[in-house]
Amino acid sequence: MSRRIEPGPGQESVWDYPRPPALEPVSARIRVLFNGETIADTTNALRILETSHPPTYYLPPDDVAMQYLERESRTSMCEYKGRAVYYTVAVNDRTARQAAWAYPSPRPKYADLQDHISFYASKMGACFVGDEEAHAQEGDFYGGWVTDSVVGPFKGGPGTIGW
Repeated sequence: MSRRIEPGPGQESVWDYPRPPALEPVSARIRVLFNGETIADTTNALRILETSHPPTYYLPPDDVAMQYLERESRTSMCEYKGRAVYYTVAVNDRTARQAAWAYPSPRPKYADLQDHISFYASKMGACFVGDEEAHAQEGDFYGGWVTDSVVGPFKGGPGTIGW
């Protein structure tokens, strides 16, 4: 592992996040944009905090423009949260395959995540936490959003699989 970065004022180290992951509400406004459309806009998001990963944001379905999402046949299994389903995001002439996911029946500890949608920042036009544009966690496997409020190093990029 690369050397841990010490957090500054107002920052969190992803190395202080727990495993199994914590689930907590987010007070900041979360927005997702794609091809000129607002796909999601909420002040009721949840975030997952897991050791070595930037936060993953989950947005309530009532605050997601579900007409732009089409459920895929792909699923995957998270050892903590359960089975995930995936969505393609399509707006006019642009499509982002498997750009979002949700847990229709999460395990009991993560029940509040039920049907909340999370987006890969790398596949969207822009994702915001408050007024700050988030950047995608390298590697995309975990779907974390990197902002100035979190420091790593972050798992996900080449050579980090064994962390």
